Amino acid sequence: MHLKYVLILLIFSAHLTFGQEIKIIDSETNEPIPGVVYYNYNKSKNGVSDLDGKITLEDFPNNETIHFQHTSFEPITLTKSQILKNNGIVLLKPGSGQLDEIVLSVTRFSQSKNEITQSVVSINAEDAMFSQPQTTADLLSNSGKVFVQKSQLGGGSPMIRGFSTNRLLMTVDGVRMNTAIFRGGNIQNILSIDPFIVENTEVILGPGSVVYGSDAVGGVMNFYTLKPKFSFEEGMSFSGNAVARFATANEEKTGHIDLNFGFKEWAFLSSISFSDFGDLRMGSKGPDDYLRNYYIQRIDDEDVQVPNSNPRVQKPTGYDQLSLAQKVRFMPNDVWDFQLNLLYSETSNYSRYDRLTRVRNGNLRDAEWYYGPQVWFSGNLQLERKSKSLFYDNSKFIIAYQHFEESRFNRNVNSASLFNTEEQVDALSANLDFTKNINAIDLYYGLEYVHNKVNSSGIRTNIETQETEETASRYPDGSTWQSYAVYASLLWKMSPKLSLQSGLRYSQFQIDADFDNRFYDFPFEDTQINTGNLTASIGLAYQASELLGLRTNFSTAFRAPNIDDIGKIFDSEPGSVVVPNPDLKAEYSYNGEVGATLNFDNILKVEVATFYTKLENALVRRDFSLNGETEILYQGELSNVQTIQNAADARVYGFEAAVRINFCEYLSLNSNYTIAKGYEELDNGDKAPLRHAPPQFGNTHLIWKNNRLKMDAFARYSGQIRAENLAPSEANKPEIYPVNSNGDLYSPGWYTLNLATRYQLTDALQLSASLENITDQRYRTYSSGITAPGRNFIAAVKYTF
Repeated sequence: MHLKYVLILLIFSAHLTFGQEIKIIDSETNEPIPGVVYYNYNKSKNGVSDLDGKITLEDFPNNETIHFQHTSFEPITLTKSQILKNNGIVLLKPGSGQLDEIVLSVTRFSQSKNEITQSVVSINAEDAMFSQPQTTADLLSNSGKVFVQKSQLGGGSPMIRGFSTNRLLMTVDGVRMNTAIFRGGNIQNILSIDPFIVENTEVILGPGSVVYGSDAVGGVMNFYTLKPKFSFEEGMSFSGNAVARFATANEEKTGHIDLNFGFKEWAFLSSISFSDFGDLRMGSKGPDDYLRNYYIQRIDDEDVQVPNSNPRVQKPTGYDQLSLAQKVRFMPNDVWDFQLNLLYSETSNYSRYDRLTRVRNGNLRDAEWYYGPQVWFSGNLQLERKSKSLFYDNSKFIIAYQHFEESRFNRNVNSASLFNTEEQVDALSANLDFTKNINAIDLYYGLEYVHNKVNSSGIRTNIETQETEETASRYPDGSTWQSYAVYASLLWKMSPKLSLQSGLRYSQFQIDADFDNRFYDFPFEDTQINTGNLTASIGLAYQASELLGLRTNFSTAFRAPNIDDIGKIFDSEPGSVVVPNPDLKAEYSYNGEVGATLNFDNILKVEVATFYTKLENALVRRDFSLNGETEILYQGELSNVQTIQNAADARVYGFEAAVRINFCEYLSLNSNYTIAKGYEELDNGDKAPLRHAPPQFGNTHLIWKNNRLKMDAFARYSGQIRAENLAPSEANKPEIYPVNSNGDLYSPGWYTLNLATRYQLTDALQLSASLENITDQRYRTYSSGITAPGRNFIAAVKYTF
């Protein structure tokens, strides 16, 4: 709790001389524009603006004409003299018929999209917030490129190309968010990222281990938060945004405000968001299996199963969340850039809804099952320096500290024992990255260090007497996980049309854990793992013409075992308990991808990609014996013993497509579609469907937009997974899946029809209204334990000053 007060900082002014620099700015939002291509008449001099919209015009004479072009803005032509007379500012007006961003940051530095050999999804803040996401998990789901699972309202576990959880990597402002206790089961850490301060999101579809290390097997989700803005006038500039929003399906009440104080060399940004979510109401048309007919109430010191007055309301699912941010930026000249980022998020308790719907002998099994407050604090200092030295042109140093807190509480019906495990992770990291241009080659290289310390405890409380006693912790208390890494990659522009990108990374991992044998007689007392992993990638991008672009990529990736893999004790499912296994090694993947882009004069654009991934030595849950016993007592229940083992190989393959049609200046159509299939080999040699390979899914948007009004009529849809195609781990979860006509569990297909609108009433006041799931469908996204919202009306107002 005390961490939030660290973020309530005083804003001090500074009045210093600002060095000359060229910046490209959005004329409507005053935001910098990355990815703007600029060039002279014969393109002998050219470049691309970086993530801060900065460029250099040192090679251009004052009277030379310079062209500026970006697919989301109207092109403009200026002379260098005109730009300098405007204090080094180039203003671009948003255009119509926008396509995707040109430049993405997939090597920790900016690149042209035509030179990237992998599939990358870029989501800007305007598009993201137009869909009114309640959480950052919703932000990803709304893109139509990332599938999201939810076990409860306070959740969201992304799935990318058949992988999820600890086989995906998350970063915030370049800082690794994955910790040593990221598990193979569904996770909800993405909940901690406030969608209101996300300026840009980039999702690498496929491996990213060369740059990002362990866990980047299926993809990398990069979230870039708002940057403080400087003043381009004399004295201080002050700006900000205030947002209020209400939604009917869960009675959401959200408020947000951000304030920016800008000076010539200093800038400060403060942000606060608060959301209060009620119990979620499902739709009226769909499987009755999803209805919440009964729930448990504590009446006169007894657990009573009571009828739900409205079975479409999922009780209890509501929670609230507070997010704070404080940022400071100092740029004394065009060489140095310093940034301090402080982020804090805390939820209230929130129920794990799928566990509360489990039944035993026809009655509800769990009286309580909830997560305690999920707390995340991130503080990082970032230094960027430009240089024309022998070794680098640009460098970036990030040192970061993060603190994570999570806890679990569960109690069976008519039991006085409330079990609680609490975990804290303190994460330190340092990244030093460089880029150097050598003729036609851009070289990227760097170093990384990560250290995690895990503290874990277990408590059993008698709710009748309030007596407590220590029980087994979820993880070895005081265990550590650390990584050292060095990487290098290069982009070779072999010709104006052909680029080759390749990279190599070596990572060394160390795990140190001591096991507590007071509660279970493990055949080991401690473990030390010290191992190294090598990964590589190579790819080609060929821009055959303005019409056709081709790319191919081959890469390896890995996931090193973490504390969750080697040391966890928990109930994986009713009647089973997972115990530690210190004898683990990294799992490796080998990935191939081929993609193509067709662009017909920015009127029709089609992007397709197909991929294939082989995963070896996969870390999976398997039956196990502990001291010769295949069953042990866990929380008073005789449970089958399992452990994480390098026991499987897996294959994933699929196809992705995106279409954009600009019918005219005001009307466009977007559509995204993904198919991912996969299987793993079981102990007996049989093949079984992968748990995290979702059904086919996508969305289609018909968008009309003019200067004041934007309207989006869209559909979201997902295919079904038949009973015979459910993963074995999913086939025994009647609390999640309905039954088909044969009485077998399956995951039904679904669709929703939706309408979103936004009207710019004045230059400062913006009104938004959306109606989601218009036909009131009752559905669950695959593997989810909570039913999605029914018909949902969203109203929001935004005031910009």
